[in-house]
Amino acid sequence: MRPEPRELQELVRDLHRQATPWLPAGTASRLDWGPPVQPGPGRSEALVLSTARLDRIVEHNPGDFTVTVQAGTPLAVLQEELAHHRQWLTLDWPWGTAEAPAVSGEAGLGAGSVGGLVARGLAGGYRQRYLGVRDQLIGIGLLRADGTAARAGGKVVKNVAGYDLMRLLCGSWGSLALITEVTLRTQPLPPQRRGLWLHGPLERLQPLTRWLLSSSLSPERIDWHRRTLPAAMETAGATGLLISLASISPQTLAEQIACIRQQADAAGVGSETLEPERLEAHLELGRGAAMPRPAWLLGAGVLPSRVGELLQARELGGVSAVIGAGSGLGQLWATAAQLPAYKVEALRRRCRELGGHLTVLRQPPGPAAAAVPAWLDAPSRPLIEAVKRQFDPKQQLARGRLPGVQAPQ
Repeated sequence: MRPEPRELQELVRDLHRQATPWLPAGTASRLDWGPPVQPGPGRSEALVLSTARLDRIVEHNPGDFTVTVQAGTPLAVLQEELAHHRQWLTLDWPWGTAEAPAVSGEAGLGAGSVGGLVARGLAGGYRQRYLGVRDQLIGIGLLRADGTAARAGGKVVKNVAGYDLMRLLCGSWGSLALITEVTLRTQPLPPQRRGLWLHGPLERLQPLTRWLLSSSLSPERIDWHRRTLPAAMETAGATGLLISLASISPQTLAEQIACIRQQADAAGVGSETLEPERLEAHLELGRGAAMPRPAWLLGAGVLPSRVGELLQARELGGVSAVIGAGSGLGQLWATAAQLPAYKVEALRRRCRELGGHLTVLRQPPGPAAAAVPAWLDAPSRPLIEAVKRQFDPKQQLARGRLPGVQAPQ
């Protein structure tokens, strides 16, 4: 269902009166991510309520570096509009953006909506310098399950008041409320951007990574890549380090690159300077571009100091991965043949041993769908369920998809 903005609140109220279960969505480009949603009685599929027609940029204040947009606004449209003012939203394109090119005049369909990006709360490698989605939020508008409209935060960075609903809804996967509007920080668009691809044995790359993270340099991203490049492009093994650098000064950029290459040479690590086009090509490959649609897409997180152990784990055999060196967070993907379900369970155990977690974002369809839980119970499960009851007493929203609570099999 894609109601007009003026119809949305009354529609939500009607669904509440009827106690009808429904799933909040943006452009509905990633409905298959996460646990399957339980449909209501007499339905074979969950009722999806999309904000695709809430697609307006409400206000952009370039001087304050803030923008307010309706939740259904495609991320690609927002980034294009901000670029006219030499600004951007410092967030990665979601994984799989290249899978779904714009069709039927809907620009940026593959990138999904801004509201969906906030609801999933997943950030890519740019968190190394700019932090994550929740750190870009300064205001939010929402509809509760009973149709009550609410707001939190403000429209300027220093005017954030009220309960911190923004961070509560960020990563809630539509289980608490329908996000209708967000206000976000923007940043100046870097006039100069170049990259470095470092490749060599893992035992040589790891000390170089530690030096990078403790140095005075401030790369936009430092990402471990494993098996993301086509075989013809892999110059030394399947693992490498992708570094993105940005500056207003070409000279400063050149000095940073020279400094890193000097350290790489001393460590016996190969290095390749990437011009903007080449850097973007590497980033697209790290988002799954030019690869068959995987059966498995996993979100992984381990302690940053133990990423190397994960990359060397035998459970990772045949799996492609991009993991932030500074955060320990990333995504893994593979075909069903490369990664049987029992290996996913083994990989989850290994991530937990390394101080982290594993989330199943997508798994093979079919009779055995959802055989592997998308996520396990968090230690704070009682608190999570108590918050859910306060926001959604009738348990209408995204049934079976509450982060931190394992869905019944």
